[in-house]
Amino acid sequence: MFGQTATPTPPTTDRGLEDLDAAALAYAARIEGLPPERRQEARDDLVRFALPFAGRLARRYRGRGEPLEDLEQVARLGLVNAVDRYDPERGSFTAYAAITIVGEIKRHFRDRTWGVHVPRRLRDLILEVGQATATLTSELSRAPSVAELAERLETPEEEILAALESAAGYSPASLNAPVGGESSAEFGDLVGESDNALESVDDRVTVSGLLHRLPWRERRILAMRFYGNQTQAEIAARFGISQMHVSRLLSRALTWLRQAMLAEAPPPWQNGAAETEPAKARISVRQNGDRVVVEVGGEVDRAGADQLRRAVLEAVTGQPREVVVDLVGAGGFDAGGIAALMAGRDAAARTGVPLRLTRVQPAVRRSLTAAGLPAAD
Repeated sequence: MFGQTATPTPPTTDRGLEDLDAAALAYAARIEGLPPERRQEARDDLVRFALPFAGRLARRYRGRGEPLEDLEQVARLGLVNAVDRYDPERGSFTAYAAITIVGEIKRHFRDRTWGVHVPRRLRDLILEVGQATATLTSELSRAPSVAELAERLETPEEEILAALESAAGYSPASLNAPVGGESSAEFGDLVGESDNALESVDDRVTVSGLLHRLPWRERRILAMRFYGNQTQAEIAARFGISQMHVSRLLSRALTWLRQAMLAEAPPPWQNGAAETEPAKARISVRQNGDRVVVEVGGEVDRAGADQLRRAVLEAVTGQPREVVVDLVGAGGFDAGGIAALMAGRDAAARTGVPLRLTRVQPAVRRSLTAAGLPAAD
């Protein structure tokens, strides 16, 4: 704030303060009748002369967490204010300057050095608690208790505790400070973050339970669309249906899920009129000469899997020339349906009866291939 050049040597005798008062009186007399530009020169001379005095006051507050250079700058600011407001008729300049400089330093500690916002009343109490702690420690030869501090300051213990806790906000630790040792981790790495996904836990659990109430095809389409990020066209190709049909199935499934989540009891799933029959597994067996044809339609879920298993096993045990499983009307197989076909294949291998899967839809073909069940065109 102020340079160090042209600073006169301060007095070192016991008359130093008297010399400062005399210099201030001489300054007041000197500026009488001077134009503003000349007054500035006289003002600067007095400030330079009093700089050592401001420095001594600043050094009284060192060791309290603030750099001495900052405290000296604040003290010099207080000195300038004292010079500008000095009135010889009000008494000693030294006393007035000391009060102004110390007040500026205390204001700096109160308003500028806190790492977090603390109310002014509490900051003043923190200073009082610090002074009382030092005094009581000297008197008791130990650290004082909260009750003893409250008695000395005539303040409720709750406010003393609040002051002690708030004092930690004066110099908070940096989040970029190293944890310690040879680790490169910082304190910020140890601080947890808000998990926004926690707010959706209830919805996720609810949706998970409701998905199991949907038919197999709708569950599969939802998984492919929202977990597999597949387009409606890709889903339609896998199921052998139109893209418009996929759009209707998605819309109906999502509408049902929204209604089920808002209702106390999930509403029953309603299939479309045209899909009521195809949604259920249809198993029929017919004799075609020396061959047995097992026709499968709809979606083969757990309930239809038992019916399919019985039909295939009965056809194989009759020892025909060939067993053909016609899957042209099958829209989907769950794990139970795939297991039923594998049981038929194993039975056919034991009896030596050929088993052939024909007219398989694209979506079903992929499932059969993954299970090791080759299908003929």
